[in-house]
Order: sequence, then structure tokens, then C-alpha cells
Amino acid sequence: MHTRTPRIRRTLSIAAAIGAIILTAGCSGGLGSDDAGGSGSGDGPIKLGMLAPFSGSESAFGDYMKNGAQLAIDEINADGGIDGRELELVVEDDACDATTAVSGANKLVTDGIVASVGGYCSGATLPTLPIFDEAGIPMVIPAANSNELVSQNLPGVFLINGTGTQQAQAAVTYAKKIGAEEVAVIDDATSYSADLAASFVEQAEAEGLTVAFEATVTPGENDYASVATQLSDAQPGLVYWTGYYQEGGLIVRQATDAGYEGDFLVGDGSVDAKFAEIAGKGYTEHVLGTFTQTPDMIEGADSWIADYEKLAGGKPGPYSTQSYDAVRVVAEAIKEAGGTDFDDVVSALEGLKDFDTFAGPLTFTKEHTLSGGGFVIVGIDPATGDFVLEDDLQG
Repeated sequence: MHTRTPRIRRTLSIAAAIGAIILTAGCSGGLGSDDAGGSGSGDGPIKLGMLAPFSGSESAFGDYMKNGAQLAIDEINADGGIDGRELELVVEDDACDATTAVSGANKLVTDGIVASVGGYCSGATLPTLPIFDEAGIPMVIPAANSNELVSQNLPGVFLINGTGTQQAQAAVTYAKKIGAEEVAVIDDATSYSADLAASFVEQAEAEGLTVAFEATVTPGENDYASVATQLSDAQPGLVYWTGYYQEGGLIVRQATDAGYEGDFLVGDGSVDAKFAEIAGKGYTEHVLGTFTQTPDMIEGADSWIADYEKLAGGKPGPYSTQSYDAVRVVAEAIKEAGGTDFDDVVSALEGLKDFDTFAGPLTFTKEHTLSGGGFVIVGIDPATGDFVLEDDLQG
């Protein structure tokens, strides 16, 4: 049985902390657990938890993440597990919704997970931070990347996707590369989207670009005529949509119909084949995205793709590789720590040096982020609707 020395923690808010304490009090999970499942004891499976969207508008990403994580677990278990103990993935739906995510996080704690390898929507991931922190559960987050996630300074939070700041830098670099002197940005007011938009504006202005306008839309609507008209009137060289594909596809279609002729750049929350499906045929010629490379863009990933397809019965998609690597990173830290004690695992994560991942050698910064974001520019294949590598921003 592992025990954890109590310590003062920073939490997201007093209300959130109190809620987390009430919801998790008396639970047998966490790193100090010796529950019947054995996740915190010396026998039984080592349980890793994953919150991801399996329902709602972003549900396409949930299976990609789950299957990527499961593939890593299967490989590790086939190789003997960790000190003879197998890993087990415990999954809960967060629907990219804060309330649903809080409920799911508490279920994972109750089930006795020792680490979290989930988190897609930043707005849903943020309220789970104090819950996992209070329970002594480190988080290696594969997709959510709002700067707010690490600005809480919680010791157990690590990101293996590039931050909003790093993604915005790629967007500004591309805007300058194509000679777009005036740009616009549209967000949906969620944590991820607003954070990315604000960082883009700050960096664009610092680089001498003119921000023609900023707009915020309400998710879930069908009519974005107002912002479409703004784009048509302003005609910026590039507009950056920082929300998700459901609204992004509609905005592209409606703005094009209204007469906007510039380039659309979308953030990684919109990078999925469903974007083209929603926008419609003939509306994606000038749509590109900021994203980290998917397996099909990575040289030498053919065997990994084949293994994924064998497991999942379909092609890997966005965040499948990051989820695969999140499991591997956690497993390596547990192995180096010699157990699942929170402080020891966190120290091991901080001590990783050039650990091999799809994004390249991983060494965490002091803020628990990647030293480089690894973002590239992707475009849409008109035949399939899939996003494909367009510009690696190296030249």
C-alpha cells in the first residue's frame, strides 16, 4: 500500500475544491489505494483512467483516443506489464461537457485509477483537475491544451499536446508566410477556443499583422450569418477559427456564400473529416488547419497503423497517437518510480529525458508542457475530406 504525505494544494476555485472534496471523500481509489481491484496495491491490474467524448458533437474523437490508449496497454501487457502487473484502461464519457466530466472523474477515482490519460476538450478537462489533484492522481493529458490547464500550477498535470500559445504561433507563422497582412479570429467562448484566439491576436499584433476583427459565436447554433457578413465586408487575408468542427463547417459555408474569398485556418479542435462533411462539397478548397501530425503523415508509421486497424477495425484519427503516447509516458514513469506513489510518479515524469514519442523526444518543461509544439499546417483532401499534411513550416 502506498501512502501520500498530505500537502497544501492550489485549486481552481474554493467552490471547485469543496465540491471535489465532498465528491471524493471516502472513495477507495487514488494512489494511496489498496482497493480490491489492486490498482494501488502490490497486486492486481494497474488502472489508468480516461475521460474522452463518446457522446455529443465531438464524439468522433473519443474512440480514436480510447483505441490509441488501448493499443499501448496491449503492447505493454504483452511485454510483461510493469513489474509483472498488467495495465487496465477504465473509460468514462465526458461529452466535452463540464458537468458530465466532473461526474466521470469521480467515477474514475472511485474505481481506483492511479493515473489519468484522458482529456480532449479543455473546458471539460479543467473542472476535473482539482478532483484528480485531491485524490492524488497524476494527469498526462493527450489532447486538451488550453494554457489554463497548466496555469493552475498543480503538480500532477502534464500536457503532451502543444499548448495554445504554441499552436497560435504556428498560425501566425503561416499567416505571414502567405502574406496575409490583415487577419481575423473567431472563437466560441469555450476555454480552449478563447485561449487560442487570445494568443493568436497577441502574437499576430506583435508580428505586425493587423487584426481586422475578433468575433465570438455561440456553439450549437445553425445561423452564423452575422459573422459571415463581417468576413465578407472585411475580406481579411486569413481568418482563424479556433472552435470545433460542428460550428466551423457551418461558418465556412455561410461566409463563402456571403462572399468571403480569403483563406480559412482552423484550430486542432476542427481537424476531422466531419468538418468537410458539414461544410459541404466545394467549400473546403481554401480551408487549412493547425495540427500535430497524424500517423498517416509520419514516416515509418505503417506498422503502427496496421496494429491500430487490427484493434479498432478502422483507421486511426486525431489524438490516437497522443493517447498512445500518454499511456507509454505514464507507464514509464510508474516503472521508474518503482510504484504508483503520487510524488514518486510526478518526480519520474519531471525526470523523463528525450523519451521517444510520435511527436519526437519528450522532455517536459518546468511548466509540464512540451518544449516544442510540433504543429504543422494541414489541408483537406477533396476526395476523402481527410486532413493531410500541407506545410511542415520548416522552410
